Amino acid sequence: MQVDLIETFLDLMETRNFNRTAERLNITQSTVSHRIKALEAQFSRKLFTRNKGGTVPTASGLRFLDYAKALQNQWHEATRAVASAGALERSMRLGIQHDLAHAFAGQWVAAIRRELPATEIYMEADYSGQMNRDLAAGELDLAILYTPHYLPDLHYERIGELHYVLVSTEAGDLAGVRPDTYIRSSLSPAFDRAHRLALPHLSAASLAAGQNMAIIGLLRSLGGAAFVTSATAERLSNDGAAVVVADAPIIPQAIYAATSLRTRHAHQHRKIIAAMDGLLANSATR
Repeated sequence: MQVDLIETFLDLMETRNFNRTAERLNITQSTVSHRIKALEAQFSRKLFTRNKGGTVPTASGLRFLDYAKALQNQWHEATRAVASAGALERSMRLGIQHDLAHAFAGQWVAAIRRELPATEIYMEADYSGQMNRDLAAGELDLAILYTPHYLPDLHYERIGELHYVLVSTEAGDLAGVRPDTYIRSSLSPAFDRAHRLALPHLSAASLAAGQNMAIIGLLRSLGGAAFVTSATAERLSNDGAAVVVADAPIIPQAIYAATSLRTRHAHQHRKIIAAMDGLLANSATR
């Protein structure tokens, strides 16, 4: 497979500019032109047209786009599998939302290793936007995240939810929560919408954070009130660092498993998703 032709085609589909693609790939413009011509020769079809308005994909180019993405993804998967080949039969690259990593990463990996002992595992914690991009590019095999981006090549399924609870270092009821010391948790677009509907008077706080661990640090250093995971709220309460605001709403955050469409029914993917599903179900019953 001439991967450089595919990668050049995909980059040009993004930039619609031969000069810009040359800069991004660190090659000359003539090399970009040569690669596109070579690809067009294989199809006996023009993939782009150039005019005063810039570079425009043809109908053939647009039809080839999804196949080109799939080819690039398969190549990345193949190179990773070959490069890391050893005693283990397969490898999986996993992404997990930051807040979920703090709560479940260790238990999740332990469950995966019990179910798939011959699988090499790489895991990284990240935000949903980057994990969606990494899945689409073939850099991740599976991700557990808060916000799906419904891209053509990706499959999402809801597997549970995490509850966020309002805690305060200053007040035990909602009336005592001060907007000037409030720390707004900004965890996902869905969470932000639910927060605005439930507590509109606190939605314009001057300080916000998008990660549970960061919010804990801010609460300990600055004081005030903020939404944290229910497990964190329990720990802070037990430590005497904060109290649960009794009359505040609990805000649920949906959790999704994301894979490529091609692998959504694969045995190892189903086992890995089931492991997280079980952890979420157990945490919900506590």
